[in-house]
Amino acid sequence: MIRSNSVSSVPNSHMISTRTDTPAETLALGRRLASVLAPGDVVLLGGRLGTGKTLLTGGIAEGLGIDDPIVSPTFVIARVYLDGFLPLVHADVYRLSSILEFEDLDLEETAASGVLVVEWGEAIEDAVSEDRLAIEIEIDGETGREFRLFPHGSWVGRSLEGVV
Repeated sequence: MIRSNSVSSVPNSHMISTRTDTPAETLALGRRLASVLAPGDVVLLGGRLGTGKTLLTGGIAEGLGIDDPIVSPTFVIARVYLDGFLPLVHADVYRLSSILEFEDLDLEETAASGVLVVEWGEAIEDAVSEDRLAIEIEIDGETGREFRLFPHGSWVGRSLEGVV
């Protein structure tokens, strides 16, 4: 499996942090994030098992108007949701052996008219567009989560006010 220690190498000066205390707040954070997403956007999610990557993606999906329940694509690698304002490609690269396997999937092209959200995104950050938002999630207490958002490329100039 491909692994990396951090989802982002962006200078801390651009990092934005926020916290949620409940699963409902994590869903709401995802819905707010959806409000700033545009076609072709890439969001990389990093964090240990159980940090809430799929839950955050569920909030993003809700914010995009997707009614289908969001489930982890761990065993199928990627799921595509077409019924929202923007299509959502939700990938989980945990089981991939190499960046080449990710590149062979051509998920950025699949998501070109929508949004690509990748769980375990730190493993493939060198294989995706420089224009991306990387989010590291850490558990803080029983239900608390710390989110660190690292904008890359065009995301650096994009306002995230109202998201966090």
